[in-house]
Amino acid sequence: MEPRDPSTTDRRLSRIHRLGAGLCALVLLVFGALGLADGLPYFGTRGERVAGLSGNGLLSTVSIVTAAVLLAAALRGGRTASTVTIAVGTLFVLSGFVNLALLDSSANLLAFRVPNVLFSFAAGLLIATCGMYGRISGGLPHDNPYWRRRHPQAAPAATAVPGASAASVARRGALPGRPG
Repeated sequence: MEPRDPSTTDRRLSRIHRLGAGLCALVLLVFGALGLADGLPYFGTRGERVAGLSGNGLLSTVSIVTAAVLLAAALRGGRTASTVTIAVGTLFVLSGFVNLALLDSSANLLAFRVPNVLFSFAAGLLIATCGMYGRISGGLPHDNPYWRRRHPQAAPAATAVPGASAASVARRGALPGRPG
């Protein structure tokens, strides 16, 4: 059985993606736990202050569930953590726009206020950036695992791994559904 991430670059990127997902999960978990510990009304639209943000029981629960998803992705592995943090970061930014439109309305089920919207934008960009690090770029180095997966035909020549056959390196770099 071949190791999942044989190169140093793979391990370093995996560590960064997992650490980013884990730290963001920790922040969300603390916020959600503080909200539930304060006994906030579950569906209150006015919200109570928790760690400088407005919150209610539903927002606290959503924060804890999101933290659990990020933590599970961090425990699963680097590529999973990267993909999940990109998706969660995007959802945070979209949530900021949606909740900005819902401010001061009866549909504001998460009790957002302007600081929450700003936090949602900032956290979304930070979380997505953690996932995109070393993965999304036009100038990735040839030893980058994501470059190798996009260029399976060039991977054996560009990333000679001692002791690995060219076929195994190409298989590791191939995209799903593409011959490798």
